[in-house]
Amino acid sequence: MNNLYEKAKGIMKKYNINANKRFGQNFLVDQHALDSIIEAGEVSKDDLIIEIGPGLGVLTAELCKNAGQVVAIEIDKRFTQILDDVLVNFDNYKIMQDDILKVDLDELIKGLNHKEKAKVIANLPYYITTPVIMKILEECSKISSIVIMVQKEVADRITAKPGGKEYGALTVSASFYGTAKKMFDVPPHCFMPKPEVTSSIIRIDVNNSPPVEIKSKEKFFKVVKAAFAQRRKTLLNSLANSGIFEVKKDEIAKILAEIGIEEKRRPETLSIQEFAKISEYIK
Repeated sequence: MNNLYEKAKGIMKKYNINANKRFGQNFLVDQHALDSIIEAGEVSKDDLIIEIGPGLGVLTAELCKNAGQVVAIEIDKRFTQILDDVLVNFDNYKIMQDDILKVDLDELIKGLNHKEKAKVIANLPYYITTPVIMKILEECSKISSIVIMVQKEVADRITAKPGGKEYGALTVSASFYGTAKKMFDVPPHCFMPKPEVTSSIIRIDVNNSPPVEIKSKEKFFKVVKAAFAQRRKTLLNSLANSGIFEVKKDEIAKILAEIGIEEKRRPETLSIQEFAKISEYIK
């Protein structure tokens, strides 16, 4: 067994704890994967890192070695004392016992007097990854990049290109706010306990401004949501059947023709620019 596995196993035995299924906990215990995460995040001593879900602190310790400051946000109160013990040799960290979905990250970063934007690095339970990613992208102005462990299937969806079966509303939403790239896969044996699926690390570099010009962000995302609600249908039928637009089917068909988008196309073939164009004309 590798050293990190034995270390994690020893910590859990010492504190008499097990991974919490309710929180979907799988602890990363592979040094190569940890090193690759640090590399993917381009972590340096100039960085403030927001780590979400530190768990046993294996990744946290690596972050403390490489970053200027680390704030670790952990929902499970069992780990707060453990983290202080694991990180006893570091003085550049802060532990917060809180639900990340309830934390105002901009206010947190502002309170730490960090002049540059912070970076987010996280190994999260699969059930919460998408809500966390979208919260950061939609709400936070002081984050420059996100390096996050997700289920491989979700990684493929976020980083998909138009035309593939993985391409969908999540892809378009992520690309509106940032540029996503899949960095590497992490097999089940790198975790304790082993998950049933392969994981992937993705990096999202947050955009300073959207890649498309639109008058209404709300309408843009309505179009995207409507288009993919019935993804087996044509674009025209998906938009017309959504019931969220003022115009009727024949009027939508006319709009699509005027802006040069074939009404029989499938939603997964449209680029973000084409979704933006539709949102500018449809009512």
